Amino acid sequence: MSTAEETTGGEIEPWEEVTPDAARRLLVAAVEAFAERGYHATTTRDIAGRAGMSPAALYIHYKTKEELLHRISRIGHDRALAILRTAAEGAGTPAQRLADAVSSFVRWHAGRRTTARVVQYELEALGPDARAEILALRRQVDAEVRGIIEEGVASGEFDVLDIHGTTLAVLSLCIDVARWFNVDGPRTPDEVGALYADLVLRMVGATK
Repeated sequence: MSTAEETTGGEIEPWEEVTPDAARRLLVAAVEAFAERGYHATTTRDIAGRAGMSPAALYIHYKTKEELLHRISRIGHDRALAILRTAAEGAGTPAQRLADAVSSFVRWHAGRRTTARVVQYELEALGPDARAEILALRRQVDAEVRGIIEEGVASGEFDVLDIHGTTLAVLSLCIDVARWFNVDGPRTPDEVGALYADLVLRMVGATK
């Protein structure tokens, strides 16, 4: 299954932010190549070939291979943050919002596993400025989950001694789904999301 065909609940991933079509094709090809071979082992010729284009055509849209990775990482982190922010700002108790945040975040990492692997695990390949930008987004991701947990602790709904450490554990659990999820496996992204939401509520000692 290609990156363009990855689904979460049947929704197609169109990379609609990326225009024109040639730039989108190159970005999709880069995601597939980086996920399969790793950033450093992938050449611009590999990416152009996957997109059915010449190497020279790539430089019309992206000055460097790193620019491609930065664009992929920025879009991916923006989407991850939007998922968590929507859950954090939603209605319901802290337990309900944490369950929604976890299930949605896990569904994204399962359904968009190829993209998520590149977004989450190729950060060190970025240069200092681009890396700093992505790290700032990661801090916002952390803050959304930590905020829900803090609310649950303050209300007595959660029993958590180390909020910072628990937040890290929750995010790590969700992100790692991108490493192992198999579309031909026994569970769908929705089922994994529901399972992980239950596990996280148990982790924080959520009261029923």
